[in-house]
Amino acid sequence: MPDAHNFNWRDGERTIVFGEGVLERSPQLLAESGFHGYDLLTTSRALAEAPEQLAEQARAVHEVARVSVPEAAGEVIENVSGDLVALGGGRVVDTAKGVAAIVGGRVAAIPTTLAGSPITGFHRLPAGRESEFTGFVRCVLVLADPDPMTSSPEEALRATAMNALAHAAESLYAPGANPVSEMAALRGAELIGRSLATDRVRRDRGDLALGAVLGAYAIGSTGLALHHAVCQTLVLVLGLPHAQVNATMLPHTMSAMTHRAPRQIAALAGSLGTSAGAVGARISELAGGSRRLSQLGVDIDKAQIDDVLDALEARGDIATNTPDPPDREQLRALISGAW
Repeated sequence: MPDAHNFNWRDGERTIVFGEGVLERSPQLLAESGFHGYDLLTTSRALAEAPEQLAEQARAVHEVARVSVPEAAGEVIENVSGDLVALGGGRVVDTAKGVAAIVGGRVAAIPTTLAGSPITGFHRLPAGRESEFTGFVRCVLVLADPDPMTSSPEEALRATAMNALAHAAESLYAPGANPVSEMAALRGAELIGRSLATDRVRRDRGDLALGAVLGAYAIGSTGLALHHAVCQTLVLVLGLPHAQVNATMLPHTMSAMTHRAPRQIAALAGSLGTSAGAVGARISELAGGSRRLSQLGVDIDKAQIDDVLDALEARGDIATNTPDPPDREQLRALISGAW
C-alpha cells in the first residue's frame, strides 16, 4: 500500500515529490531532473533554512522583494535566463512562473508555505511585459516537504491553511468541477480540518501539507469562482495580505454558497465534520477565530468597497463561473459582512 506521506506523483509533464526530508534532498532531486545552473528565486528566511548546496548549484541567487508579484517579477526578469527554481512561499513561486511565462524555461518549486501556486497554473505577469505573454506556466517539478510547508507561526499558518482550504472548497462548484477533482478536494478538506483541529504539538504536519497539495490540484483543474474573484480583487484594490484575506472571507463566501451549490457545500461541511448550515462557523473555528477585513490594513476605508465592486464587475468572471451569481448589492453585503 502506498505511503500517503512519501510519494512521487507523475502528472503529465509534472513530478511532485512529497515527503519528509525532501528539502534536504532537493539539490540531488533537482540535478536528477536536469536542473543544472538554474537561477534561484527565494527569500533570505527560506534560504537560511535550506541546504547550502541549493545556492551553490545555482547560476545566480535572486531575493524576491516583498511587493506584488507583477512588481517582483518585473524587478528580476532582466537578470534571469533558462531554468528557474523557486524556494519560498506563493509570492516567490508565482514570481518565477510569471517570469518564465515571458522568457521561457522550466520552473521547479520548493514550497515553504501551504500556498497553491506550486501546483496550479495560475499566476500574474511581470509589470510592463504583459503583451509578451504566450501562455501560463505550471511547475514541472514540485519538491514538497511538510516540515518547511508548515513552519509558519500558528496564526499565519492557519491563515495560509484557510487559503488551501479555499482551493478545495471552491473547486467543488467551479466551472470545470469533475469527479476526480471532487475526490481530491474533499479528501484535502478533511485532512486540513482534522489537522487544524489538533493542537500544534500533536498535529500531523504531513496531513496538513498533503491536504494543501490536494486542494491546489483540485482548483488547478477546475478554475476559479466567487471566493477567489472576491479575494483577489480585495488584495489588488486594497493592498491587503493574500492569505489573511482568504481566511477572513472564506466563512462568508461558503455561507453564501450554501443555497447556490447545496450538494457541494453539504459535502464540504461533511468533510469538516459539521453541517452545511454551520459551515461558516466551523471554518472560522479552524481559522483560529473570526477575522475582519478592517483589521488587515491601516489605510483602508469602507467607502472603498465601491472600488472593489467596480473591479469585480470589470472582471466579469463571477457572473460566468458561479452558480446563481450574486449581484452588486449582494456582493456589497458579502464584503460588508466581513468588514
